[in-house]
Amino acid sequence: MTETIEALRGPALLAATLATGLQAGTYYVWACGVMPGLARSDDRTFVAALQHMNVAIVNPVFLASFLGTPVLAAAAAVTCGSTARPWALAGLVLAIGTVVVTGAANIPLNEALEAAGNVDKIKDLAAVRADFEDSWVRWNAVRVVTSTASLACLAWATVKS
Repeated sequence: MTETIEALRGPALLAATLATGLQAGTYYVWACGVMPGLARSDDRTFVAALQHMNVAIVNPVFLASFLGTPVLAAAAAVTCGSTARPWALAGLVLAIGTVVVTGAANIPLNEALEAAGNVDKIKDLAAVRADFEDSWVRWNAVRVVTSTASLACLAWATVKS
């Protein structure tokens, strides 16, 4: 059994680090490019674009990396040696934190934006946008921090392993 765990150590750490990097990169791009770009648009464009993106991102590739990241971080923590394990566990906790923030904050905001209905039938686009934008950007910034910190911890676990 010990040989199997040791054989899985490198692949588990690599997979966890790569998946976490993809997630951190996703939230970083939203924080640095997508949302600042959309902030410069009119209310109709903003709401319509985000409604479309929120539907498009729910796809098998994104969901596999989103849900797989904490699973892979757990596998990395299990297979790590004692020197690297605390870092892998920290990476796991932060990866779970990212999922929790998404589920508790960003997804409900996305759902409220979708529930506002067809952009051509929304009476007060400015209010819909105002209810969404600042909160979503703030919670996304939290995800940038948690996912990037998770990436750093898993990378350091790889170095220590």
